[in-house]
Amino acid sequence: MATLNEAADGGQFLLVKGAPEVILEHCDRQQTKDGPQPIDLAHFLKASDQLAAQGERVLAFAWLDHPGLAERNLSPADLPKTLVLLGLVGLLDPPRKEAIEAVKECHAGGIRVTMITGDHRITAAAIAKMLGIGDGTTALTGVEIEAMDNATLQEAVRKVDVFARASPEHKLRLVKAIQANNQVVAMTGDGVNDAPALKKADIGVAMGIKGTEVTKEAAEMVLADDNFASITAAVREGRTVYNNIEKAILFMLPTNVAQALVIMVAILVGFTMPITAPQVLWVNMVTSVALGLVISFEPHELDVMRRPPGVAGRPILTRFGIWRVIFVGLSLLALTLWAFFWMKAQDAPDELARTVAVNTLTIGQIFYLLNTRYLVDSSLSITAHLGNRYLPMGIGAVVVLQLLFTYALPLQDLFGTMAIPLRIWPWLFLGGFVFFLVVEAEKWIIRRWRASRPAPALATT
Repeated sequence: MATLNEAADGGQFLLVKGAPEVILEHCDRQQTKDGPQPIDLAHFLKASDQLAAQGERVLAFAWLDHPGLAERNLSPADLPKTLVLLGLVGLLDPPRKEAIEAVKECHAGGIRVTMITGDHRITAAAIAKMLGIGDGTTALTGVEIEAMDNATLQEAVRKVDVFARASPEHKLRLVKAIQANNQVVAMTGDGVNDAPALKKADIGVAMGIKGTEVTKEAAEMVLADDNFASITAAVREGRTVYNNIEKAILFMLPTNVAQALVIMVAILVGFTMPITAPQVLWVNMVTSVALGLVISFEPHELDVMRRPPGVAGRPILTRFGIWRVIFVGLSLLALTLWAFFWMKAQDAPDELARTVAVNTLTIGQIFYLLNTRYLVDSSLSITAHLGNRYLPMGIGAVVVLQLLFTYALPLQDLFGTMAIPLRIWPWLFLGGFVFFLVVEAEKWIIRRWRASRPAPALATT
């Protein structure tokens, strides 16, 4: 920045500030107590680098008396090469503590963080190292980016995490280069010129306080507090929502599969229907819905930000999900048929056997809900069942509804049920607990299998 000013005597003087490497090129003298003297250029270049290495943003100040410039808008080409250097100023703006923790959390979650700034290369590398980005020395400048073709830049962005003296045009090229490596890119920005890069990125993130309206319109996400830690919080919340959707699906589908298989097996084999159509409707519309809603309120798991990111385009029902649906569906089928034929073996009427079968299926759903809170991690602890205040409420509601389904006369007439003797209930809960342990054993086998496999390469930035 340069201003042409009028002195008290009617003369002019020029004041200039800017990047040291630019200002020093236009200085041939330095200001001393004895007036302007020949400049010690090496001394000031070294001092500038020392300040920058400490993470300080360095500005150089210069002036010139009677520059002989016309009163008009000044451009860099108008600056004479005879400026007098006034000195250097280092501005320290240390990274926020929460930003450092957020970067660390991103790295743990397989998210690569890069820094693009207009600062000097040395300053950028030093600040980035404070944040936990880069090695403190490696950085690419805007000039170097301009000198690279697209293929060279695409290779460079694989290794470099810090980009200095970068303009909005450089940001756009960097986004394209990273995307060319099949990586998902989130870009932050606040200025009008940042809008193209934000638009091109997979996720544009605008600053809510400093950001312009143009930038906010181009972005998919706006940070209300201009805090990088909010991005990490959004990633954590997004992963939690996705996990809960997956949990809800893997809870609902196996129970539906079990109900369908019970009816299909009865028809194919030719024995008495263990569950009637109205009873299936009751399970689907009452117990399954109540328990399914509980799983949607699950808090984030402790290691959600220590997992690698999902692959773009990954279906929500993976091969693991299909296996889990089949395995749990068949297990619930076996549990339900066991209860039905156990009662028939005691010469129980069809209504009582069906009532026991429906309640066994529901108890199995309750225990499977406890399994599903952690799709792979163990649920065999008290702490594993804490954190979701809706869990006991949902289970309590289902228990009350099932008691009404079993013992309330109007519902007995509607659904064809009978009162279950009290001596039967412990056996039903024992069967549900065995089913719970079977699913936990399956989860343990999957954990062991995954631990034996090599970790996949991460491809997200």
